[in-house]
Amino acid sequence: MSSQDYDKDLNKDANRLADKVENKANEFAGEAQKQFGSFVDSPKHQIEGAARKFSGQASEALSGVADKVKENPLSGLIAAGAIGVVLGLLLGRK
Repeated sequence: MSSQDYDKDLNKDANRLADKVENKANEFAGEAQKQFGSFVDSPKHQIEGAARKFSGQASEALSGVADKVKENPLSGLIAAGAIGVVLGLLLGRK
């Protein structure tokens, strides 16, 4: 492995770690905001906190799926096709 490849892998790993930290921070901040909203009886803060928390969770799940698809593109393609078929069947019903 050349030093350039090592640097690319190291940068990629650092970016993934930074994304994970950001997602977890959003998740915890969202939960805190939601709890604050419950404490002060503010539905606005509860909803915003829940949205922020779930946004962080969704981003984490999406990055995990993206990593798996990059590792094995064929299985990603098959899964996408299966989802397309199921959605087509569900949306095609009248």
